[in-house]
Amino acid sequence: MDLLTFPRYNPNDIITHIRNQILTGSEAKNLSKNDLFPNPKPEVLHMIFMRTLQNVYGIRLEHFYMMPVNADIMYPQIVEGFLPIFLLCSSFPIMGHIETKTLILCYSSLLEAKRTARFLSGILNFIHFQESRREIYMEFQWAYKSALEKIQQLQTANQEAAVKLEKLDTIPVEQKAEFKQLSDDIQELQQVLNQDYRQKTVSLQEVTSQKKAEVAERTRSLNQLKVTMATLKEEQEQLESKIVESPEELKNYKEHMKETVQKLKKTKVRNLEDQIENGQIELKNAATDEMSLKRLVNAKREKLSTAEIRIKKKHEDVEQYKRTVFEYCNRVQEKRGAVYEKVTAIHKEIQQVRLKVQQLNENTEKEKMKAQEIYLNLRAGLEKYHEALAKIAESYAASRDEKTTS
Repeated sequence: MDLLTFPRYNPNDIITHIRNQILTGSEAKNLSKNDLFPNPKPEVLHMIFMRTLQNVYGIRLEHFYMMPVNADIMYPQIVEGFLPIFLLCSSFPIMGHIETKTLILCYSSLLEAKRTARFLSGILNFIHFQESRREIYMEFQWAYKSALEKIQQLQTANQEAAVKLEKLDTIPVEQKAEFKQLSDDIQELQQVLNQDYRQKTVSLQEVTSQKKAEVAERTRSLNQLKVTMATLKEEQEQLESKIVESPEELKNYKEHMKETVQKLKKTKVRNLEDQIENGQIELKNAATDEMSLKRLVNAKREKLSTAEIRIKKKHEDVEQYKRTVFEYCNRVQEKRGAVYEKVTAIHKEIQQVRLKVQQLNENTEKEKMKAQEIYLNLRAGLEKYHEALAKIAESYAASRDEKTTS
């Protein structure tokens, strides 16, 4: 025990720790320093040792007074008074198969005042170590549980985001009819506009060509009239050169002819001006109709562009929502990766703690083997000592018998 490395407590600290951490109730109140120092009492050491085993293995006092359900006993009321001892003996395999002789050997070694403080300090340090390891293990367990909950939350959020993406990719049933109707209306409006524009354009071209033909016909007739007038003038000059009349009649005839020509000219010019004016009015009306048709076409095109802008804006909103959902999914994935790394680190720490616990168990087994060897050696030494004492007693008895006979 001189090679132990754990800290050693003074007697006052040992008594305080035993009262606060090991014993309870009247046992803690009745414990005094004289029970352990300088000469420890075996029954007090036995009580401390048993309470320590109960605390370490989680066995409370009331468990010793409970009959197990699986106990195959014919008359359980007979063993009611013997039940605590029976359960205590049945708990020895849990305590590491502690033999009665080993306990007696430990108690006999503890009866020395120098070793009592060391042994009790070792027990207290083991209890402190167990409590600290339990706290660390509970922290690891809590962190692992919280990490699992976070992973479940992230998986749920990821599934919800996937469902939302699927909803965005597929047009809802209530909007599908509206979207289809809007697309059909746009196509129908475009077809109607194109057909109306073609019809109006063809009719305007026909009216324009017709008016142009009429103007050309009237121009041709005017040219013919001009040619006829020129021919009549030539004939008049020829006739004037052939016919010799009185100056008065000639003068009257010329005036009459001039008036007739002027009347014809005025009539023809008036008719031509009326026709030209009517043609110009019809051209103006055709131009007005063309402008109104152009305005109508522009209005239809503006409506079509407005509908296209609405559809484009709706698509942009959908794309923006998709990008937002993708960004949220990426953030969720990053958080999930961070949580996974934390969980992996916690698993590694748990594995390290398990390895340390396994090493401690192996060291404990080695110490148990050493203690068993020491016990066997001491037992063999005691047997040899008893044999030597028996031989000495026999020789002493033989010598005594010889003296009495002599």
